[in-house]
Amino acid sequence: MTDLEFRDHVESALESLKRILIAAEDDANIEVEDHAGALHISFEDPPGKFIISPNAAVHQVWISALSTSFKLDWVNGEEDFVLAKTGENLLPLVERLVNEQTGGSIKLSRR
Repeated sequence: MTDLEFRDHVESALESLKRILIAAEDDANIEVEDHAGALHISFEDPPGKFIISPNAAVHQVWISALSTSFKLDWVNGEEDFVLAKTGENLLPLVERLVNEQTGGSIKLSRR
């Protein structure tokens, strides 16, 4: 994948994810902010912060959450960033992590 292709994929994926998360802010009790292309998700109870950011050098999306680093690669057949270890796509992974942090059962969906 070229740098330009990566930038196009990651910008589209993170913008879509940002819209979904912002729509879920009240239900999930989260606050979402965009800091120079990285998404910051803040939690009040229990307190915490996730950071979802592109890593252009290795063409991955990195998620720092729950004291762990998750590194997702673009998979052409999925047309999405995927965590190789579990096979989870970006949105379902973020949904799982948010629910693990909050103890909730929020459903994040493309509307």
